[in-house]
Amino acid sequence: MEKRRIGSSDLFVSNIGLGCMSIGTEEKKALQIIDAALDMGINYLDTADLYDQGLNEEFVGKAIKQKRQDIILATKVGNRFEKGKDGWSWDSSKKYIKSAVKDSLQRLQTDYIDLYQLHGGTIEDNIDETIEAFEELKQEGVIRYYGISSIRPNVIREFVEKSSIISVMMQYSILDRRPEEQMFSFLNEHKVSVVARGPVAKGLLTSRPVEDASQSMKQNGYLDYSFEELDAVISSLKSDIAFNKPLTEIALQYCLFEDTVASVVTGASSIEQIKSNAEAANAKPLTDDEVQKIRELTKASIYAQHR
Repeated sequence: MEKRRIGSSDLFVSNIGLGCMSIGTEEKKALQIIDAALDMGINYLDTADLYDQGLNEEFVGKAIKQKRQDIILATKVGNRFEKGKDGWSWDSSKKYIKSAVKDSLQRLQTDYIDLYQLHGGTIEDNIDETIEAFEELKQEGVIRYYGISSIRPNVIREFVEKSSIISVMMQYSILDRRPEEQMFSFLNEHKVSVVARGPVAKGLLTSRPVEDASQSMKQNGYLDYSFEELDAVISSLKSDIAFNKPLTEIALQYCLFEDTVASVVTGASSIEQIKSNAEAANAKPLTDDEVQKIRELTKASIYAQHR
């Protein structure tokens, strides 16, 4: 599987990563999914301390214990939770980050994290203090690099201009082209990579029929698409672009067309989904003409808030 460099770091990740949030809470099945991903050449695993209140990190730790040196391991911090209690609160303080990383390391059964990501955040946070925490963890050798998970342009700009982040995880797909407006050129200029999430847009860009969408989506649509627009756009993508190719392939290859994208994180709740995603990532890249056609068929939306 093709590998790409994250920013100016020495982390080379498979062009698709496994988003571990969807592997479930049944240990045997979860470990089988992770093992299958690794067997197919995926070396980038993305988890978070919040997922199933740490259980997800525990599963990842068990799965990679004997092959840690071959894995690029990413996790996230910022959502404070109490085991056994519902909900979470936001905490990007230095004290919390430096405490939470110890718990993540223990659950992951490792003494370092390749990419530690802030799991959200707003412009009202004490960003300087957050950066200080990450920089100290780097100096201590506890983390190799850090990044943020955010779609807020104002937050992203602050971190890029003030810190040594190497990546921004953000939602990006054929149906959510908001990052194309400004973010890609800005991040590229600063040698910061995008880790794309949500490439199949809640399952809309898969083989699943549009009619099977949730009642909520039928009523409210997706982002700035009405359900009727979604139906028309997806039909056009299938007939004008995909031909006999799976729509998932078109969706992943569209994200990978951008050099700024280091990896596309795809979720999987079964080995079959892992295989499908791996095949899509290994498929022939889209041509310039195909990408142009996709952009003519879809909306070039922009971020209306947090600018």
